[in-house]
Amino acid sequence: MSISDRKLPDIVISEFMDKDIALEVLNNLDVQYDPTLVDDRIALLKTLAKARAIIVRNRTQVNNELLEHAPNLQVVGRLGVGLDNIDLEACKAHNVVVCPATGANDIAVAEYTITAAIVLLRGAWSATDRMIAGEWPRTNLMGREISGKRLGLIGFGSIARKVAARASALGMDIYAYDPYLAANDAAWSNAYRATLTKLAADCDVISVHVPLTDKTRNLIDIKFIRSMRLGSILINTARGGIVDENAVVEALRENKLGGAALDVFNFEPLDSESGAIFNEVPNLILTPHIAGITKEANQRVSFLTAQNVLKHLC
Repeated sequence: MSISDRKLPDIVISEFMDKDIALEVLNNLDVQYDPTLVDDRIALLKTLAKARAIIVRNRTQVNNELLEHAPNLQVVGRLGVGLDNIDLEACKAHNVVVCPATGANDIAVAEYTITAAIVLLRGAWSATDRMIAGEWPRTNLMGREISGKRLGLIGFGSIARKVAARASALGMDIYAYDPYLAANDAAWSNAYRATLTKLAADCDVISVHVPLTDKTRNLIDIKFIRSMRLGSILINTARGGIVDENAVVEALRENKLGGAALDVFNFEPLDSESGAIFNEVPNLILTPHIAGITKEANQRVSFLTAQNVLKHLC
């Protein structure tokens, strides 16, 4: 559905956002809002012939092919912070500015991470069917408290720090690994500065908060997982490809891991083939890349992205 019926708009929105906010902020421009374009590459490329801006999430591939079909493009608005679907070098070569919505969905990701940790540690929310059937499995559902546990954060940027603040309030001890954060940074006053090896060995919950790069691809592999504490929890809300999904499945089946929550995957969206490895895996939470998406976060991200785009077009 289009905000504007014009075939060749100024701004193309190829994935979902808060349409009302887009209409309000960008009301003096010709906008085509069509979140189905992400799944129709040919239609998307045709739509960009006169576009000066495109607004995307994480699935639209902004690469040289797209840029060649958008000769008037000035700005890419990213509804979120990850940029692995955007070729930054190609954008630079075409004089296209890339504007992520930095910070707008931090709270949503932090709350998801804490929720996943509590659910997996407590382990008491899978008994509904058994209860209805007349069982009373109290001794089987004796989970663990989050208080007193050690949280290991891989990456200690804005989102991870919000996770740390909430975890500290719940009585967790905070460990973090971030080789790019200076040793004298004030953030370390709220966390123990750990090596990746120590993080794996000492923490009860490990949460991933780094971008997907050549250096972080398969950072959490079978060797790392086997070095984690027995029964520990692994959470990935960052990017698929950082965590070896097959290694997670193997560790869960062997009861090496106490649980895992995966919100991001090597191939998105999952289909019957890529999702088959997760069938009947115990203590596993799968969600469709929604850690950073709440009603409130979507409004903040949409507003900030629309403002960023408007600023670079005016």
